[in-house]
Amino acid sequence: MEERLNSALHSGITGDAKRVVIGLNWIFVEGPEGAGLVHTPARGTESCRSLSESGNYQSRSLAGLATLTASTNIFESALGYAAINAHHNRFDLTGDAANGLDILEARGERTVVIGRFPDLDQKLPGAAVIEHEPGPGDYPPEAAANLLPAAEFIAITASTVSNETLGPLLELAPRNAFTILMGPSTPLCPALFEFGVDVLSGLIPRDLDATAKHITEGGTVSSLKSLGRYVTIRQQAVPLRLNLPGGWR
Repeated sequence: MEERLNSALHSGITGDAKRVVIGLNWIFVEGPEGAGLVHTPARGTESCRSLSESGNYQSRSLAGLATLTASTNIFESALGYAAINAHHNRFDLTGDAANGLDILEARGERTVVIGRFPDLDQKLPGAAVIEHEPGPGDYPPEAAANLLPAAEFIAITASTVSNETLGPLLELAPRNAFTILMGPSTPLCPALFEFGVDVLSGLIPRDLDATAKHITEGGTVSSLKSLGRYVTIRQQAVPLRLNLPGGWR
């Protein structure tokens, strides 16, 4: 599935990168019609090396930058996914302003969340949380094989797109589960609905100069959320459980 997912994300990309910014926490690519964010891989992570072509990414085509997702350097691969988001997360895209966690229902461990989002315990008490580095009460990644097939509601962090684990997770999820891909780096690409995702909930940068400045100065999502707008899109036949204003807190 991962290969088909990548093909869907790469399809139809046009335009050139007007700005490329790589910060401590986020990578930002601005295109002619949209802008994309992706988490910066942590230094010291395996296969995370310096970028050999620094100074030569801006003004390249978004489609060309998107091919970097195949790079063995995960730093460069993340840049490729930010370019993909710059195509799909268009400034004129419309959708609901809804917090992805508010859309889900609390069903104990029948609600499975990949990634520990802020305020998760208050919004979805009793949910099964799967984390790469599990904290108290969290499950490790290998628990997905047991938890996801029995899930009724699933929230998946969009970081799984850039670290290329989304495909295996969707293969474990039941087709009748209500599944959300969410987070600032979510590609708002309707083609993902064909793979079992019901709702996409992401962030579209709005104040581009301020976003670039905050990222350059090490900004986190809390400093970026007021500089963009949250957009949630869904399949035509899928109703949102709730439609509450707000974003990730």
